[in-house]
Amino acid sequence: MAEHMSQSELDYPFRLLEYVNGFRVSKAIFSACELGVFDLLLKSQEPLSAERVARELSANVDGTERLLDALVGLEILEVETTDGKALYSSTDVANLYLAKGSSKSLHDMIIYQSQTIYPLWNNLLDAVREGKNQNEKTFGHLPEDFFQVIYRSEEEMLKFMGLMNNSWILDGHDIATAFSLSCFQTIVDLGGCTGALAREMAKVYPSSSVTVFDLPQVVETARKHFSQENDAVAFQTGDFFSGELPDADLYVLARVIHDWPEEKCLPLLKKIYDTCKPGGGTLVVEAMLFENRRGPVMAQIFSLNMLVQTEGRERPPSEYVHMLNEAGFQNVQVCRTGKSYDAILAIK
Repeated sequence: MAEHMSQSELDYPFRLLEYVNGFRVSKAIFSACELGVFDLLLKSQEPLSAERVARELSANVDGTERLLDALVGLEILEVETTDGKALYSSTDVANLYLAKGSSKSLHDMIIYQSQTIYPLWNNLLDAVREGKNQNEKTFGHLPEDFFQVIYRSEEEMLKFMGLMNNSWILDGHDIATAFSLSCFQTIVDLGGCTGALAREMAKVYPSSSVTVFDLPQVVETARKHFSQENDAVAFQTGDFFSGELPDADLYVLARVIHDWPEEKCLPLLKKIYDTCKPGGGTLVVEAMLFENRRGPVMAQIFSLNMLVQTEGRERPPSEYVHMLNEAGFQNVQVCRTGKSYDAILAIK
């Protein structure tokens, strides 16, 4: 903003005020999702009044009207006035991304942001001062036990798995097509969670066998809540840090490396390199920073989130290439997708 700040922004800081108030915008969307506003409007055959929405959702009429008006201002809802009465309806964007039933719904991602990420970010100041995650202060768990926070109950595990599922339904195709992976006959997604990214890869490369490798409780929950009829993806239980890896031509590490410091990532990458046959490799998927530290802002925000929630960070391509080289991989290619997540392919 500083380099390109116009005189009008110096006269009155519209953009700065937008940033400062960003948390209110987020919480308005979070609250509407948690209340079920978007699901109600999607199911309705006609626009609804604030009184009707409040009654259906067991909410206060005045509070509901204010929330609906804010969502109209954000262009997430639409409003029309008939005989002096405001009637609200959903936009196409809300129907596609915010209602539960849509094939591209981000509802589970938003619930996780509201109920897990938002409380952690209340302690961002302490995270910056201390240089460690805020799981103990927020949820009563030791900093090194951050996955115990994520998996502390089946309900919490489902929230996190819903977040991951939404992420790859949205970005999975771009990752699967970032490089041509058709030469890899067996693909194993290490820490593949619900299998959403693996399914995208199975769609793009139907001649390849694709397997999700994850902890037993994750696989059990994935099979119970996220399985699909005639699923093209197999599931296998194990721990990629402490156990042996299944044989594969390509190992996928999607949003895994960013959880951990380099000293924990390097042994895993070396294990993958040692397990790979010549011509095999690994696909690392992360939100990559620019080398000049000027963005992308989403990746920079994600890196702050790694500070408050995990032991890791987001990195520029050079740091991933360095780690992969240290592990033994010399043939490394980087692809920026232009979306939330980028890809690095390393071949042995």
